[in-house]
Amino acid sequence: MSDQDPVELMLKKTGCIELHYKVQECIAETGDWRSCQEKVKEFKACMKDYVDAQSRKYAHIK
Repeated sequence: MSDQDPVELMLKKTGCIELHYKVQECIAETGDWRSCQEKVKEFKACMKDYVDAQSRKYAHIK
């Protein structure tokens, strides 16, 4: 049995884990996620790139 968080494992596969940590750190420091919109945008863009890449990778499979 693994002690690792399944969300962290998934984020590591996307390559976006560091941006996820930056969002978490910003929220912890400011106490307000609205103050962290630039970091949230970077994370969302990273995730979108990953999803788009996966879609292209598996586009031929129906």
